[in-house]
Amino acid sequence: MILPLQITSRNLELTEPIKADIHEHAEKLDKYYNHIMSCRVAVEAMPNRSLYNVRIDMTVPGVELVVKRDPNTDLYIAIRDAFHDARRELEDFARRQRGDVKHHEEPLHARVSALFPDKGYGFITTLDGREIYFHEHSVRNTDFKQLKIGMEVRYGEEMGEKGPQANYVKVI
Repeated sequence: MILPLQITSRNLELTEPIKADIHEHAEKLDKYYNHIMSCRVAVEAMPNRSLYNVRIDMTVPGVELVVKRDPNTDLYIAIRDAFHDARRELEDFARRQRGDVKHHEEPLHARVSALFPDKGYGFITTLDGREIYFHEHSVRNTDFKQLKIGMEVRYGEEMGEKGPQANYVKVI
């Protein structure tokens, strides 16, 4: 961290072991993501309720990340859980910073081209002209016996023993 860790408390006196625990968790965050500019931890005891709130404010390049957990009756667990959430926030931030965004592939489209109802399987033809086998158990949103040649479907593909096969087929 560029600036030293700041720990504040409200309605309780933090013991040295608690401060050491907070420092240990903060050091792990700093090792995980070494561009943390500042980290402020606020620990609050809820009066007359034996509950503890932990809030963590981290400044990283271009943004401030804030973690606030629901109160917990065990202070050490409240600290652990807050730092766990802080690490998740840092992971998400680092992923966005690197440009790692999950891309969901569009479902594949095809048409039913052959059906063998007495044997429980059929074939679909993909947009690029490939024929793919499917079993009646891979049909998801309709009954296999209701399929008709020419119906448009979405499917997932995998390699079977004898070539490509659809692991699911859904009528559009």
